[in-house]
Amino acid sequence: MSTSWAYLYGQPGADPVADRVVVDRVVVDRVVVDRVVVDRVVVDRAGQRTSLVPVPDESLAASIAVELVEEGVGLIEPCGGFSLPAAARVIEAVGGRVPVGHVTFGAESVAGAAAYSAQFDASQAGAS
Repeated sequence: MSTSWAYLYGQPGADPVADRVVVDRVVVDRVVVDRVVVDRVVVDRAGQRTSLVPVPDESLAASIAVELVEEGVGLIEPCGGFSLPAAARVIEAVGGRVPVGHVTFGAESVAGAAAYSAQFDASQAGAS
């Protein structure tokens, strides 16, 4: 059983249907961070560049964030699936050069997020 998720991000003037990015296995940009290959999707629209960067392991998030800042990214937004310590490591790593947000789950979403995480973990175990 596969899992699917959506990351909702603010981009003024965007059409939520026409500007939607759905990634199955499309590689737009590939970089190597700490000897790990990371594939990225980059959306450049109306002067705003949005990079959707999958992080294979949250322990790599801080070093990936530093590389993004060095490339000129002006805001880092880790997904709520990252732990608070991982988000804190990102904040520390970028050293105040750019703002870092952290999308988190509201209390009403914790049970659903835990169920999704369990389903995802089970699908990964089955894929091994």
